[in-house]
Formats: sequence, structure tokens, C-alpha cells
Amino acid sequence: QIDKYLYAMRLSDETLIDIMARFRREMKNGLSRDFNPTAAVKMLPTFVRSIPDGSEKGDFIALDLGGSYFRILRVKVSHEKKQTVQMESEIYNTPEDIMHGSGTRLFDHVAECLGDFMEKQQIKDKKLPVGFTFSFPCRQSKLDEGILITWTKRFKASGVEGADVVRLLNRAIKKRGDYDADIMAVVNDTVGTMMTCGFDDQRCEVGLIIGTGTNACYMEEMRHIDLVEGDEGRMCINTEWGAFGDDGSLEDIRTEFDREIDRGSLNPGKQLFEKMVSGLYMGELVRLILVKMAKEGLLFEGRITPELLTKGKFETKHVSAIEKSKEGLNKAKEILTRLGVEPSHEDCIAVQHVCTIVSFRSANLVASTLGAILNQLRDNKGVGRLRTTVGVDGSLYKMHPQYARRLHKTTRRLVPDSEVRFLLSESGSGKGAAMVTAVAYRLSEQHRLIDETLAEFKLTHEQLLQVKKRMRAEMEAGLKKKTHETAKVKMLPTFVRSTPDGTENGDFLALDLGGTNFRVLLVKIRSGKRRTVEMHNKIYAIPIEVMQGTGEELFDHIVTCISDFLDYMGIKGARLPLGFTFSFPCKQTSLDAGILLNWTKGFKATDCEGEDVVYLLREGIKRREEFDLDVVAVVNDTVGTMMTCAYEDPNCEIGLIVGTGSNACYMEEMRNIEMVDGEQGRMCVNTEWGAFGDNGCLDDIRTVYDKAVDDYSLNAGKQRYEKMISGMYLGEIVRNILIDFTKRGFLFRGQISETLKTRHIFETKFLSQIERDSWRALPGSPEVILVSAGACACAEGLFTTPPEFLAVFPAFQFFPQGKGEHRKGPWQRYALQVLQDRPPSPTAVVPFRSFSRIMHQTVKDLAPNCDVTFLLSEDGSGKGAALITAVGCRLRDAEQ
Repeated sequence: QIDKYLYAMRLSDETLIDIMARFRREMKNGLSRDFNPTAAVKMLPTFVRSIPDGSEKGDFIALDLGGSYFRILRVKVSHEKKQTVQMESEIYNTPEDIMHGSGTRLFDHVAECLGDFMEKQQIKDKKLPVGFTFSFPCRQSKLDEGILITWTKRFKASGVEGADVVRLLNRAIKKRGDYDADIMAVVNDTVGTMMTCGFDDQRCEVGLIIGTGTNACYMEEMRHIDLVEGDEGRMCINTEWGAFGDDGSLEDIRTEFDREIDRGSLNPGKQLFEKMVSGLYMGELVRLILVKMAKEGLLFEGRITPELLTKGKFETKHVSAIEKSKEGLNKAKEILTRLGVEPSHEDCIAVQHVCTIVSFRSANLVASTLGAILNQLRDNKGVGRLRTTVGVDGSLYKMHPQYARRLHKTTRRLVPDSEVRFLLSESGSGKGAAMVTAVAYRLSEQHRLIDETLAEFKLTHEQLLQVKKRMRAEMEAGLKKKTHETAKVKMLPTFVRSTPDGTENGDFLALDLGGTNFRVLLVKIRSGKRRTVEMHNKIYAIPIEVMQGTGEELFDHIVTCISDFLDYMGIKGARLPLGFTFSFPCKQTSLDAGILLNWTKGFKATDCEGEDVVYLLREGIKRREEFDLDVVAVVNDTVGTMMTCAYEDPNCEIGLIVGTGSNACYMEEMRNIEMVDGEQGRMCVNTEWGAFGDNGCLDDIRTVYDKAVDDYSLNAGKQRYEKMISGMYLGEIVRNILIDFTKRGFLFRGQISETLKTRHIFETKFLSQIERDSWRALPGSPEVILVSAGACACAEGLFTTPPEFLAVFPAFQFFPQGKGEHRKGPWQRYALQVLQDRPPSPTAVVPFRSFSRIMHQTVKDLAPNCDVTFLLSEDGSGKGAALITAVGCRLRDAEQ
């Protein structure tokens, strides 16, 4: 009979799955910027981005305000042999008149209790970090701010809704003037519960409260949180699910008793889900059902007493007592007798059954909303089966004899593909507030130390002007005959005396060697009214054993690649003019002769340094005995880049490479080049600025990380400037920073994996992937990158990893020095190639979104008298080699 009477309260699994889907939609609306203003479930960002990692320590105060009792805790987290937590607490009463009075009175009361506690603890003279558990819906824009949206749980203090509760508490503390406190975090009790349990189980990523009220929080991916800037990592979301149904989405399952409860509440029409499931309302729900049944003669022989009609007389603790398996019926008789209804044995059984139906419905509804959160977590992680822990607190969950078991069973039935551990929060949400504060304190300390460490990378304008001045001095030393031999910036004459004039014509071969890939091109240049350049190319890999083998093996490999390309193009019989882009420091004696000074970029082939690379190439072609070529020019890739851009823009007179290595060239006046006879006209000078600083002139701005990268490189002590700025080394600088920060406990829980110890495992391309705003759209997210580098297995570490962005600051800020001094002219232009014309190699720089912007701005700041345009070389230095060859052929023909 009772089952039939309360049929609407017995929910099938089909209905629960439907409610789960509805709640998932509500979650999505709450997370969306467009729908959040009208969403019932507010999905509030908490700015808690990390659970405890086990390294927290310190002395903290926690305040816990959320019901009729107010608790203050002192939490000491120490590290002796293992992490331990000591807690001392006091409970203070919150009288009804204060709960319903003014906000000023409420926070004066909190400040008075806090003062009393600090007096007892003899810590009034200390300014300890404070965490404030404030168990009401708040909107946050930072961790230490909470704007109260609406009061719940019988609180109605005036002047608080719409105000920042941290500011109100600070004002009350300041007004007293007898102690000081540093409120670092305001958290919801649900978040506090998750953090408390997260201290014991680092899998915990959901917090659940089922007590006076109900709520849940969980760790959401930042990419789904429209209300907070940034896509990296995760943040805890306070669902405020008590308001689920406030928009009418639960009307089909709300009963007449739910509606009566709502009408008689302090906040009609609000927190409808909470009124169906939480401890504040469960006893009253049962009382309303008993009254109606008695009126209809179904209970107590129709007797209705004033006590039974009195609101609040049947409490939720009575529901828990009546549902106890052994003494439940005796408790029912005792409780009902106090209400004056003189129950029969059958009445007691019936009341026990009513209590069971009401509490079971509560557990089922909570299981369905929790199931929606678990499904969200599983989908976020992209796993077939989720393994997670739910931290739980609340009097109903703890005190009701059957509630926890029913909740667990229903949850596992609704989400069978999730392996869920329910962990009871033994210390309550107050400890959690202390843990949030401990994490915030740890992170702020870490950030301070990280900022301190990385400050060396942030060069001031004055420092950059000094570097520019030094570069100018090094350039002058390289150009003068007297100092050239000892100069580190070699300022090598290239014998390229002219940029293209538009009359170049013919078919040319170009070779491009400068990294782990080698390119052969056929470039068809046509002059006339419609100038055209048609290019065909093929890319060949250069294995590491060839890069570091013998010179003969290297040039035989190059000739094999040329042979394959000539076959591929069907032009083996033609003796074509060839330009050789050779991107290593060479001393040229003519356009077609270049003596290799030293290898860079990981090359170490023997018997090449000190030799003419054109001669070595010609010898390789002779050994092959298959074809012949007319080697007209050997050029640096930087010169090739300048020539490529000069073909498009005659004003181009500087070439710049920012890729695996870094270098620049420019058109210098012949009168300044003492190494070459003649004073008329201009000649392109290859600065080979990678060696800038090899004489120690940059030691004042080199960091310990730069020195470590240099010490373990193939050419220690050489190319120091290049090692501070180029793609070959940026990832390695970051890897050294990550290792140092991990050793100091800032990252990855202090655990350095063997993989992270591997040199070059953190590739430079990771920097730009991590830096991009849209990295979540990439296949290599920071988690994936760091896991592939063996650094960590979780995203929490990312909360404190700015070095990947800051480590590139020397590069952003260095490139300008010296360039502004090459030539002061109104139409000065740079050719810029960022390896966009080459396929990505393990050391190639994937272009940084902000790299060029910062570089352009810094050039403008450091060379204010130069009007500079940056022109990106779309076709690379290979086309430039062909153009130099074409110019060389044109000039040679003119001489003949």
C-alpha cells in the first residue's frame, strides 16, 4: 500500500540514466560562456588547479563556516621521515539571530571566534596563512576571492550576497586590530573534502558532500571552462548541483511533498535538487508524508497531534535511527511516541518503509548526478575504463546506516565502466581548506623561487644595448685585417657582390646542406615581362653516422643523393650550373671556393675542417663517374635567404636564419672589408655570429643552464651565442631547467625519470606546441609531451612550469643586437627564414607564435633610427643558392 502511495518516489534505472543525461547537459551549459548566465547548475571555477603532491609543509589556520556550527582548525604539515598532519580544532556556535542578522554581525562573530582561537593557541603574534571553507555558492576570479551568489542552508545574513566574503572577513579582522591573518584561499566545503582526501589518495579528483546540504566538485579540463582564460591543465569546478532543477528540468519527478517543502522554505524555487536529497529536508519530507497518510487514515488510526503538525519536529537523524537494521523499529516507536501518535507495530513498520523510500530516492538521485561527473571525467581522459577516487563527507552519508552502501551500489550500476573508490573524509572539509592553503602556499613559494631563477633570462633594455654595443665591436674586429685572426665573429667575405637584378635566366641546380636533412633542387628561372621561378626538389635524410663519420662518406652520400635526383628529373646528361648552400662557417677565397673553418649543428665528419668543400664535392662527383656539374658558387644558407628575398624585393640587404642554428649576413661597403682587395661597391659578409661570446664577452648574461648545455655539447666553448638562442639547443636548455626544478621539488613531485635525464629528449618543437594558445587542438599536448619525455604521468605538474616559455627569452631578446647597426638606411629590410621551407626535423624550430612579434618589437626598440621590414623567405635558401649561381653566371658571362 505504501509502495503504491509513494510510487513517484521509486525511480527506475531508466529514469536515473535519463536524469544523468539531463545533468550532463546542465554541466555543459554551466561551463559555457554563452549559457552560463541562464544555467541552473553554475559550474563555478574555484581556481584550485592542483591536488596536494605530498611536498606541502607549514603551519596553517582553517576556518569552516557552513552550518549552525563554526569550526576553526590549526593544521601543521611537517616532513620528518614522512609527511604528517597534526590538527587542533575548536567548535563555535553560530546563533540563529546571527545567521539571519546583518553580514557585519556575522563576520564580526567569525573574527571574534578566530581571535579567541589564536589566543588559546598563543599565535596572535604570528601571521599564519588562512584557508576559509565557505560552504555557499560563490563566484571566484581568483583563489582568495569569493563573491557570494546566494545564501543556502537557512543562512540569510543581509548585505553579503554579491559581496566578496574574504574582504568582509578581512575588514572584520582589521577592525579588531589585535591580530593579523593572511587569507590565501576561500574554498567550498566540497573542494575542501576533495583536497582532504587528495592528501591521502592522489587519484582523488571528485569531492562529494551529502549532509545538511549537498554538492559536488571535480577536476575539469581547462579547455572546457569558457569562464577562465587558458587551455592548459585542469581546474576544480564547484558544480553547485543543489540548484539542479531550478529551471524546471526535474518537474516530472518532483512530488507534491517536494513542492510543499519548497513553498515552506526560506528560498522558494531555489536549490530544488538539494531539497529532494539533503539532510536539511529529509526529515521534513518524511513528516509531510506521515501527516498526509495519517489524514487519510493510513497511519496511527488517523490520529494527528500538534507535535506531528509542527515543522522540524521529525528530524533527519530520526530517519537514520529508524532505518537501523536491528533497533530501527524500537527507535521508530520511541520517536513516534514522543510525537504523541501512539503507534502500533504495523505503524512502525510502515514509517520505517517511508523512511527507506525517501532516503533511497536521495541516494539514487545523487548516484545519477555523480554518474554524470564520472562519465565527464572518463570522456575527458579518453579512456575506456575510468579509475578514480571520490572523496565524501557529510552527516547523512556518515550517519545513515544504509545510505553509503546504496549510493555505491547504484553508482556502480549506472556507470559500469568506471572503477570508483569512495574515500570518507575523516577530518572534514576544514583540513581540506588548510590543504588548499598549503598547496597555494607551496605554489606561491615555488613561483617566487622559479621567478627568481628565471629572472636571469629576462634581459633589460640596458643589458640589450650593452650586448648590441659588444656585437658592433666584434663586427669591427672581424672586418679588420689586424684583428680578424683572433676575432670570434669572423665576418667572412662571401664574394657575392650583387643581388638579383631581374635579368637572370636559365636552369640551375642547388644543393642545401645545413641540418639533418639535405635538399637537391632544380630551379628554372625565366626573365622578361613575366618573371617566373619554377622549382622541383627532393629531400634526403643524413644519418647521424654519416654526419659524424668521415668526410669522404659524407660527400659520397651527398653525391648519391644528387645522382638519384638527376635520375628522378631525367637530366643526368646535362652539365648544369650548380650553387651549393653550405650552412657552416667557411672562409671563402672566391665565389666557388670555401674553406670549412669548423663544423656546427652536430656535424663532426673528419678530414673536412680546413678543406675546400667545393673541392671535396667535385672529388666525390669524380669518384662516382656518372655525371658532371659546373659548381659556380658555394654560399651560406643565410646568404641564400637574403638572395631569395632580394629577388622579390630589391631593397633586401640582410639575411637572417633562426632555425636549427642561427646566423646573419648583410651587404657591407667594400671599403670596410680589409680582408678583400678593392674599395668600390659592396659585398655580402657572412657574420657567423653563432660564435659571438666565445671570447667570454657574454659571460655576464649566460645562465647556469646555458653553461650546462655548452659543457655537454660536441663543441664545448664554441658557438656560445648560437647555443643560447637556436633551435638546436632551446629544448635542451628547457630540459636542464626542468631537471633543476624537479631536483628542487618544484615539479613532478621531485621525481626525475631516467628518460628526462636523456639529452635532447625534450625537443625544441615542444616549446612552440606548449606555447600555442590552441595546443589542445594538437596531437602533442603538454601532458603527452612531458610523458613522452618521461617527465611525469599527470597534468598537475604543468601548473608550475613556465620555463618552456621563459627559456626562449634570450632568443627573443638577443637577435636584434648588432643588426640595427649594420646599415642605417630608411628602407633597410631583413630576410627571415624560420625553417618553414623544410620538413620538421628533430631539432628544427617549429615557428613560435610570439617569437617574431617580440623580435620585431625589440629590433624597433634597439634600432629606433632604422625603418625595418621583415620579409619571410617562403622558398628557403636553396632557391637563393640557385639565384646566386644565376647572378654568378650573369657576371661571368659579362666579364667574358
